[in-house]
Amino acid sequence: MEEENIAQGSFEEVLIEDGFYVLKIQNDGIHNQTVTREIDSSFIQFHFCLKGSAKFVFNEGRYALEVNEDNSLLLYNTQVDLPLNLVLNANSWMVSIIMTIRKFHSLFSKEADYIPFLSPDNKDKKYYSQEAVSPAIAVVLSQVMNYNLHRSVKGLYIKGKVYELISLYFNKSQDADVEQCPFLVDEDNVKRIRKAKEIIISRMAEPPSLQDLSEEIGLSLKKLKEGFKQIYGDSVYSFLFDYKMEYARKMLESGKHNVNEVGLKVGYSTSSHFIAAFKKKYSTTPKKYLMSLASG
Repeated sequence: MEEENIAQGSFEEVLIEDGFYVLKIQNDGIHNQTVTREIDSSFIQFHFCLKGSAKFVFNEGRYALEVNEDNSLLLYNTQVDLPLNLVLNANSWMVSIIMTIRKFHSLFSKEADYIPFLSPDNKDKKYYSQEAVSPAIAVVLSQVMNYNLHRSVKGLYIKGKVYELISLYFNKSQDADVEQCPFLVDEDNVKRIRKAKEIIISRMAEPPSLQDLSEEIGLSLKKLKEGFKQIYGDSVYSFLFDYKMEYARKMLESGKHNVNEVGLKVGYSTSSHFIAAFKKKYSTTPKKYLMSLASG
């Protein structure tokens, strides 16, 4: 595991096993930062933007792909090396998983038909895909970025989280309604759904009702529900619950707030309700969680 502090940020590379590693890149400064690394054509790359935005530059600057907050980029090209040439904007975070295509195939050897680019027809082609990050993936990414563990188990912990991340990434709903896909083509609708996400996060202590939310963003209740599920992979309130619990977990970890204060901040008027919600999400109480951090 190597860690390097960039001005106002950090770059950490965690080797999971041969031909399989994770990059954690943080830019907490006010200037853009460029990160480069050799990656040849035997690798598949998954890039997740947790915060801010970044630009991947190819062919010596002739081509670029933007990735914004809560979005991911999958890169796969067996014909051409795709070295990492990343411009990370100010106040932006990125987690990248890089593994050999051979390793990736071994994970899905029994499910090759399920992953479109693993089929024999596509084995010599390139494949790029940009997708929104689901709340479940966002939680795991946050855990990869922020953990407080003894050095001896860090590698194992990250390895488990990375496998979880990949399985969630390819967990396509069995009953996905293909006819709904055109919804995403309408950029105006997508902007309205993103606005809905911003509204419920900014008012998480007292979120609006779905009806009020749909009126505020100017979409019908049906379109709000369908669109939100499509973009974020979850219902509005289920997404908000996950977000609130993750927010609460980070507040607790900071050590600056007691359980009562954290509960109030995320919208629980009594600590018992907050404790029950936290336990539902993390299978432990806030107090026990804090104790586990202290002993880590």
